[in-house]
Amino acid sequence: MISTILVEHPWLTTVALTGLIIVGPLVGAWLVPRSRVTLALLGVSMVPVLLLTLVPTSRELKTSCAIEWDFPTLGAVELMGNVVLFTPVVLFAAALTRRPFLMFLAASGLSLLIEVFQAFATALGRSCSTNDWLSNTLGALLGAVLAAAALRLAQRSAPRGAPQDSRTTRSQGMRRNS
Repeated sequence: MISTILVEHPWLTTVALTGLIIVGPLVGAWLVPRSRVTLALLGVSMVPVLLLTLVPTSRELKTSCAIEWDFPTLGAVELMGNVVLFTPVVLFAAALTRRPFLMFLAASGLSLLIEVFQAFATALGRSCSTNDWLSNTLGALLGAVLAAAALRLAQRSAPRGAPQDSRTTRSQGMRRNS
């Protein structure tokens, strides 16, 4: 259903990507001290990833993986959709953990695991493609870059001398009391 909508309206992925680039760092900076909200948004952002990659379709496929290396371009619905799919996941995960590079690596690894699973779980009717992994990884990279910008914004907007969040306060207090 989602792919049908995107094929009929290919501009949606471009608009979503543009929106993520413009709003992502600002939203990410706002989320940095709000770990519960960030965790909830991370969970919500994982739902489409799981639904679009692991829910069975009516197609029957052979065990294989298409080896392709097409770079996603604006208007390339499937590839740009994969970029957009992983960008918010990494943005939220990195805002939560404050580790953009580690979350980038984790998301790229998750994408690789999904593709391997799709290659062997042919009953799902999902196809394995190196293009999917590449596009997901590019989306993860974009999410990490947006998260790094968000963390920088959050750091600049925090009052001088004030801890970033309650986790910092608790760990500093424990050291002082020890």
